[in-house]
Amino acid sequence: MTTLTLDFLRDLNQNNNKDWFEKNKKTYEKAYKSEFATFIQRLIDEVKLFDSAVNDLAKDSLFRIYRDVRFSNDKTPYKPYFSAIISRGGRKGMDYPGYYIQLEQGSLSIGGGAYFLEKEPLLKARTYILNHQEEFLSIINDENFIQHYESVKGEKNARLDASFKAISDKIPLIFNKQFYVMAEIDPKIVLEENAITQITDYCKAMKPFNDFFAKAIFG
Repeated sequence: MTTLTLDFLRDLNQNNNKDWFEKNKKTYEKAYKSEFATFIQRLIDEVKLFDSAVNDLAKDSLFRIYRDVRFSNDKTPYKPYFSAIISRGGRKGMDYPGYYIQLEQGSLSIGGGAYFLEKEPLLKARTYILNHQEEFLSIINDENFIQHYESVKGEKNARLDASFKAISDKIPLIFNKQFYVMAEIDPKIVLEENAITQITDYCKAMKPFNDFFAKAIFG
């Protein structure tokens, strides 16, 4: 990837309107459809070496830049970032734990886990944690995991069923409604020769966490 992509995202952040975008459509095409898409394809190819279940093609991972503003107070027409999800179903399998990448002005975010949890999959996740407490703790307390992500994130419930609350002192994360990780690093990493290797290391550190919730929710 070149500075063209980072420069485009910087300028888009400052000029998020249709007139500017249309005037810079060719730059967008090169930045998003060429540079970013190629970068994600290379990342997919590396991730598949240790997680063969993920999708094969970048086109299935990439999110559109166009925002749906119908129900939003924010009427800016474009997302000020490029993003992709590498998982079993790509962007059509968002309920399956995967590897999320978001590049924007000032930040490269790498995350994953169990984010979209409705009532039934949340119950499955909590029950699996209840029945596999030591495995869960070993994953989230792993030195490599903490080095890359520090801690597990997610909104929390104020109350829990008694069976889950019984382990809340040992595993406070049982209150979570989501179980995800997110690291924010310098976006200029994408300009380095070993960028794919560096980002792949974050994905590798996340894999046991993803695997745990994939087993919990999907069996």
